[in-house]
Amino acid sequence: MAPNLKNQGWIGIALSFYAFIAIGIAEGGLGVLIPSIQATYNLSAATITLLFISQVTGYVIAAFSSSILSSRIGLARMLLLASTTLTLALLIYALSASWLVMVAAGTLLGLGIGIIDAGINTYIANQQDNADLMGILHAFYGVGALLGPAVATSLLTINLNWRQVYLVIAAVVGVTIFGMLWAVVNNYKPLNKKTDASNTNGRENLSVALRTPKVLIAGLLLFVYVGVEASIGNWAFSVQSKARNTPVTLAGYSVSAYWFGLTIGRLLTGRVVKYFGATRTLDLSFVLLVISVVAWWLLPQQLFSLPLMGLGLAAIFPMIIWLVPQRVSPQIVPAAIGFMTSVASLGAAGIPTILGWFAARFGLNIIPVLLLPLAIVMLILHRLLNNSNRSNRRLGEAPRNPTKL
Repeated sequence: MAPNLKNQGWIGIALSFYAFIAIGIAEGGLGVLIPSIQATYNLSAATITLLFISQVTGYVIAAFSSSILSSRIGLARMLLLASTTLTLALLIYALSASWLVMVAAGTLLGLGIGIIDAGINTYIANQQDNADLMGILHAFYGVGALLGPAVATSLLTINLNWRQVYLVIAAVVGVTIFGMLWAVVNNYKPLNKKTDASNTNGRENLSVALRTPKVLIAGLLLFVYVGVEASIGNWAFSVQSKARNTPVTLAGYSVSAYWFGLTIGRLLTGRVVKYFGATRTLDLSFVLLVISVVAWWLLPQQLFSLPLMGLGLAAIFPMIIWLVPQRVSPQIVPAAIGFMTSVASLGAAGIPTILGWFAARFGLNIIPVLLLPLAIVMLILHRLLNNSNRSNRRLGEAPRNPTKL
């Protein structure tokens, strides 16, 4: 390989974007496949949530290991390990005849997604000279999440079963293995740098991050955020097709419309932030989210609320992550982002599970109702985080780049 290719930053960015498309497809397709999985194993809405719960163990491991792994073996090797783990989990989903084995494989899926999410978010967050990159990165996740239900719906329409759909998804994710293997074998420098930013080790930085209130508040906010995002993606199809009698194909593509709104919003995030600033952009996002959730609850026959919810959610995750290097000291940035993204992934498993339990008892129409208080909780946490930043500035602790707030 030509020596200069080892230093080309765009290659790492491209690999990151593709990895986010892949995990978006892996997560986005599940909502459409839930009814088919339920039918195969004769599962209730409450029982299917075991698949979400099983991912929690993997997310917890990722939360406390990603920054330590990246400081010891480097980002590329960590992402190679995570990509292999995720692909293996999807293959088990596709090939296992046992529901319990599939549930157990959820731990591997959670671990793989959690480490990829933490590692790549840290890598992109350190590109502080380009606000667009974080929004675009998460837009590519939106592309994958948009493609997931669309591809799953299309493949089911041509009479492929859900196991065959997971084989297709595993093949898509498997490409990430080859990309990260290339980075390791060829010593691609931007991804082979160890992410420790100080003379302390990864374990010490994680300990400091866990004692930092802004990290804990932001982690809780992202826990709720990702839970809401995943709940809409996982349950909207069932709500529309089963509870509201929307035709199955239209219900599937309405979920794609939700991810489309999320994707478009993230592509525009960098531009909007340059005009309004990050905090005001987040304020506007929460207002739009609350309005669209109320519309989904009270106006059951319309479908425009789904893409509007995606648009309202779009800027929240990338902006919270992008602001981390401006809110905490440099040495704990990898540990803080690793913890926050993995805790957020816990929300992706935990909150849809809880909503599933409520749906099993009260019916699927309870899900839009429960999303409203969750949106309000996010707004409150956002204001607490913003007030914490203002308090620090009054005490003389200025952000490293205050114009971006």
